Amino acid sequence: MMIKLWFLLFLLFLTIFGKAQETAQVSDSLKGLKPATTNISEVIIQSVQRSIKMNEGNVVMTVSGNKNFRTSTNLLEVLRKTPGVTIDQEDGIFIGGRITPAIFINGKPIVMSSQELQSYLRSLSPEMVESIEVNTNPSSKYDAEFKGIIDIKLKENTNIGWRGSYTGVIYANKFNYRENALNLSHNTEKVVYTLQMGYNDGISTYRYHALQRLANTNVMRTNTYQEDAGKVYNIQAGADFKLNDKNRFGINVRSNFRANDRFRTGSLYTTDKSESQLVFNTANESPTHYKQDNYGITTEYSFQGKTFTFNFLGNYLGVRNNQKDDFINRDIATNDLLSHWRSDLVNKIDIYTAQIDISQKIGNADIEAGIKYSHSDTHNNIRYDTLSVGNQFIFDPARSNLYSYKEKIWAGYLAYRQKFSLLQINAGMRLENTNSISNAITVDSVVTRNYLEWLPSFSANYAFNKSSELSLSYSRRITRPVFSQLNPFRFYFSPLNYWIGNPYLLPSFTSQIKLTYRYKSWITSFTIGKEKDVMTRYPLYNPETNVLEYLGTNLPYRKFASLETSFPIKLTRWWNITTQFAGYYNYEFRPYLGEVFTLGIYNYEIRLNQTFSLPKGYTVNLFANYESQTGNSLYIIKPRYAVDLSVQKSWLKNKLNTKIGYNNIFDSYDQSLEFRHKQIMDNRFTHWWDSSKLFISASYNFGNSKFQVKEIQKTDEENRIR
Repeated sequence: MMIKLWFLLFLLFLTIFGKAQETAQVSDSLKGLKPATTNISEVIIQSVQRSIKMNEGNVVMTVSGNKNFRTSTNLLEVLRKTPGVTIDQEDGIFIGGRITPAIFINGKPIVMSSQELQSYLRSLSPEMVESIEVNTNPSSKYDAEFKGIIDIKLKENTNIGWRGSYTGVIYANKFNYRENALNLSHNTEKVVYTLQMGYNDGISTYRYHALQRLANTNVMRTNTYQEDAGKVYNIQAGADFKLNDKNRFGINVRSNFRANDRFRTGSLYTTDKSESQLVFNTANESPTHYKQDNYGITTEYSFQGKTFTFNFLGNYLGVRNNQKDDFINRDIATNDLLSHWRSDLVNKIDIYTAQIDISQKIGNADIEAGIKYSHSDTHNNIRYDTLSVGNQFIFDPARSNLYSYKEKIWAGYLAYRQKFSLLQINAGMRLENTNSISNAITVDSVVTRNYLEWLPSFSANYAFNKSSELSLSYSRRITRPVFSQLNPFRFYFSPLNYWIGNPYLLPSFTSQIKLTYRYKSWITSFTIGKEKDVMTRYPLYNPETNVLEYLGTNLPYRKFASLETSFPIKLTRWWNITTQFAGYYNYEFRPYLGEVFTLGIYNYEIRLNQTFSLPKGYTVNLFANYESQTGNSLYIIKPRYAVDLSVQKSWLKNKLNTKIGYNNIFDSYDQSLEFRHKQIMDNRFTHWWDSSKLFISASYNFGNSKFQVKEIQKTDEENRIR
């Protein structure tokens, strides 16, 4: 452990030492070198500035052509190195601490399941993406449930003809995992056709360890090992029709198919409090077959006049899940069967959305308005059968569950934007009406909600000059509980550990203020806010059965603040460093088991992304990430870190791009938690994922594009971030 910490300190020392050397070199240059040399150094600084900028308080990062992302295999890897963005071990995306953002493509939201979204982002190479904009305080123009937005702007192909690219990646750990992506496009003067196909397969592993001192003073150790063999197929086809100079119509259809065979083994090893006498030792097996089919279609139409624009966007997403599990428990000493139950889950989700946005320019002011309707319908049927004394499986009504959830949302907004010399003002108001019906059919429980909310926003941006600007914004957002948080049936981690949904959860509301300042390429932001009716989970231990379950509830409130800063440093012509620092504060008011726990938690994250441009076209990237100890009112989360190393080289006039690297070199990014209040429960557990992997990647570009068509008209918003 000490060696790993010294390694991180050494990386930090290199950064500081390199900066000191650069400062000394600049000082010497001012004394003795010719003015021409000074001009060259200024050109270098401008080159760094073009990779990062600010748009109305949001960080905009250039991706294609950015040396910092040259060794990244796909867009998920790019996001890991983007300031303000975090990717966890299961490829979950977070910004501003632990906010799950909405993903936009070219300024429009995409309606995908989380697994389909991960597959899509893995199919995008850095060369296909022009920029990424990270918005941690969206205005009233956007859905109120969007606490944050990552807008991915794809590169436009303006050449007539067709072109394509293939990317293949192999990840090697105990087992291999392979990713394949094929992207094709064909341009005519009036239509752009696109086709994306992908196939991923391989085996991933996961481990879970827990230590719990039971109420009768016995000590129980839980160990779980899981192998997940999965296959993912996806295909996406689209056409964008330029009807004339003012009218465009587009359609996109897609499918994503996933199949997983998961085998999980575990044990419960229990001793007395001295840990010298064995109480019981059981083994459990849980083979699982999981299948998910996704179908989606998107249609859009836009009219762009001289001062008036009209946009329509429609989305449909259909998700079909099917999962079959066995839960088998045996006594290890005698191999006697203790229990055996099976589950059969069928889950169907249908989501429809339609929205219209219009804008009118009046002088130097813009008036925008829009309306949106969304409808989601989810049905969940899980059946459990338990092996009886007669060696027959019998329906288990205690575990089985039939549940449905329907939600309709009507929303409208009005926004105003105007620029006064160096000052730009944005103000908006959003109105959302939510109507939901939660029906737990098995227990005959129906929960209906119908509520109307006004959600304002305001922002002001002032540009002092080309090098510095200041932005201040305010917004009020709503977070509705998702289906998995509401569904009142059990999701098992082990025979004595599971979590269960709560159909009575209320939506939470967040009000926050964000201040952002940019000086050249140095961007710093400070956010402060308060969230009411916070949705969270809490543990409940049964001393008679030794079952530990996690239940959902609403906390009265929490207060939070964050400070984030990032800046690039060009030490030499061949050595670039991007430094990111984020500090977080979280204060919870948490009632729990008749007591109230209040605790202010401070934590921070540091990232160093170093890029070395070596002779003969080689690029080396060294990325280090450290997260300090954090947690909440009930749990302590231990510190962790990761170090990635990768090398990139282009061949055949940049048509062939090869990459090799090792992610999480020291296998140090597991997550360990410990319950704070030992008088209530002594519980510690660790999640480990096989994120320490060697990878090899190759991508090849081909096609016969020859000459350019006229550039497609862009909106004012698109032009501002160029």
